[in-house]
Amino acid sequence: MNRHNKKINAVPTNIITGFLGVGKTSAILQLLENKPANERWAVLVNEFGEIGVDGSLFEGKHQENSGVYIREVPGGCMCCAAGLPMQIALNQLLQRAKPDRLLIEPTGLGHPVEVLQILNNSHYNEVLSLHQVITLVDARKLNDGRYSEHQTFNQQVAIADIIVGNKTDLYQQGDKENLARYAAARCRVNTRVIYTEQGALDISLLAGNTAALVGATHHHHQAQPQSAGELPLPKCGYLKAENQGEGYHSLGWRFEPAKVFDHRKLVGFISQLKVERMKAVFITDEGVFGYNLTTDALTQTSLDDCMESRIEIIADTLNEQWEKDLLACLI
Repeated sequence: MNRHNKKINAVPTNIITGFLGVGKTSAILQLLENKPANERWAVLVNEFGEIGVDGSLFEGKHQENSGVYIREVPGGCMCCAAGLPMQIALNQLLQRAKPDRLLIEPTGLGHPVEVLQILNNSHYNEVLSLHQVITLVDARKLNDGRYSEHQTFNQQVAIADIIVGNKTDLYQQGDKENLARYAAARCRVNTRVIYTEQGALDISLLAGNTAALVGATHHHHQAQPQSAGELPLPKCGYLKAENQGEGYHSLGWRFEPAKVFDHRKLVGFISQLKVERMKAVFITDEGVFGYNLTTDALTQTSLDDCMESRIEIIADTLNEQWEKDLLACLI
């Protein structure tokens, strides 16, 4: 039986979660680099912003001909509205990829317990096999109440099979011990705590059934209209969209592919942003690049291609000047 007719059964499935800017996307990109060459992997990625950038970042580094299949669910937590956006995207991804492994990346402001509830429903009992839930944590943030007192952050920690203290190259004395104490107080007894930097994870960490227990936790949001990442672009050639929730705001733009950016000006604009998170893919006069900005650093990655330029900014407050400065980078 060829793969096209193959029944989808017990696909090993990992949730890789963590708060904003902790390095989830970097971790998944590295896992994809090390996947067995003969396997097909699927990635379902969720973003808080309406535009959706992660899908373009993944596809710019990994195409379907290399056995990597991507599906994106932008516009807030994908388990909202009774999980319908997530289930539609997941079903389409599974049918297209017929994967040997599925990785799910909820937004940093998403709710992994509710994601697990959806994956545990009867529809997926035979389709998916839930493996290790991996939560990335930046131990330096544990003294910041915006993290340690945030319900979503603590849910991400509590549900983990493995806690990964990421960015250890930036830690100070006592940070690792602080994370170990925090995990001991909030995680299950057998939860492992390991440490890494730049999101480097051994592929063997994915194996093994999850011990996460799915409770009856629920949250409610109104059903969302069609994502701004899927709408036709207006005649002006670009589209702007906003979102807010969980104490944060997002602002994003999409640009038609004919609009090319001045690379020097663009890097200057991105570098001066003082925000919680920024992700982007841009078509520039020097090539196609992906950008990733956290409170620690800005990284630029050369991409093979992208369909259009996209940028998403997440911050406590939004600045109207950003749009003027961004448009000034167009050639």
